[in-house]
Amino acid sequence: MSTLTHRMPFYSMPQSKSLLKKRLLIVGYIFVALLIIEVINIFTGRLLNQFSIVPRALYSLPFIFTAPLLHATLQHFLSNIATLCVFVFLVLQFGERKFVTLSLGLVIGTGLLVWLFGRNAFHLGASGVIYGYFGFLLLAGFLSKKLVLILISVLVAIFYGTMVWGVLPNQPYISWESHLFGFVSGLYLAWLLTKRRQ
Repeated sequence: MSTLTHRMPFYSMPQSKSLLKKRLLIVGYIFVALLIIEVINIFTGRLLNQFSIVPRALYSLPFIFTAPLLHATLQHFLSNIATLCVFVFLVLQFGERKFVTLSLGLVIGTGLLVWLFGRNAFHLGASGVIYGYFGFLLLAGFLSKKLVLILISVLVAIFYGTMVWGVLPNQPYISWESHLFGFVSGLYLAWLLTKRRQ
């Protein structure tokens, strides 16, 4: 990457537009996929929510992969989707491969921790992954030592910093465990992926 930077200090306009379009398409695909799942869930009377995480119930262990795609209510879905799309776009600025690795790591790491240590309840929703992206974005920019990525971390801290209070057990019907474990997983993966890059 450094060699490419020396040869071509700035991306040409077509390259920049192509990269932006590609990343916006990824965000769009994720939005449409989650919307389709939500619509199906609504019309089946939330039947899909049986695929939520139930801590320490062996049958629900595979559901760590499905729980982030499901929501308890339409309001739950709407409260998550905008922030998720913003964070997906910002994480993509660190590279598509890193986005895929991070997302898989968050789904598995957060899901396993919730399954092991969460309350005996149904845990579902994208917020665990959202908090994982949040933790990653707060730290990864500074660790990268790249000005644009540092700016992303600063902006996330300014505009979304109050999200950190969501890791506390202040509302019984919210899976604060998902928030906490997602956030911690995001911080760890920010360090791990940056260290691996170096």
